[in-house]
Amino acid sequence: MSLNHAQVWEAIDALAKAHGYSPSGLARLAGLDPTTFNRSKRVTPGGKPRWPSTESISKILDATGASLDTFLSLLQTGTAREPAAARHLVPLIGLAQAGSAGYFDDAGFPAGTGWDEVEFPGVADEGAYALEISGDSMQPVYRDGDRIVVSPQATVRRGDRVVVRTREGEVMAKLLQRQTARTIELVSLNPAYPNRSLDMSEVDWIARIVWASQ
Repeated sequence: MSLNHAQVWEAIDALAKAHGYSPSGLARLAGLDPTTFNRSKRVTPGGKPRWPSTESISKILDATGASLDTFLSLLQTGTAREPAAARHLVPLIGLAQAGSAGYFDDAGFPAGTGWDEVEFPGVADEGAYALEISGDSMQPVYRDGDRIVVSPQATVRRGDRVVVRTREGEVMAKLLQRQTARTIELVSLNPAYPNRSLDMSEVDWIARIVWASQ
């Protein structure tokens, strides 16, 4: 049986899915760095295919209790996998976690470890990520447990739903009412909560919400 790069990675994805894990969840279960199987790690910055190590494959087989024969059958049949074109994996953390240090770079892109991965349809932006809503401050637009996809690269305009992170670590989803060089005015999605007006010097980053699981 001949193997190619895509087959091996798809077999790992299929094994993760068969046991109820995302690729990063499977890596964590096996005691590996959570980003080991992320899609961004499957190709080098120069565009060269990067193959998983035999050690990492051995660890995920041990962690799931799957046999080598099972993994080989996944390589051949692709059981439990979906066409690559239909899958869009994006990093995921909880909205409360997003306020902690180390999860974003200065431009508001995902950084560091601790991210999970989830699938969303129609999200082609490689810099996009997902946040899981907690609490009732964004009802009725977003409810506890909803997941929103955020794009740091998307142009932000008046009337957009956005996520804003302050330099003090507060993270909020609001409607952008007005933005100038000095201030930003935000309307609360839940009328029971106050609107916000912030000086731009207080804002770490602002990113547009491009999709939601509702």
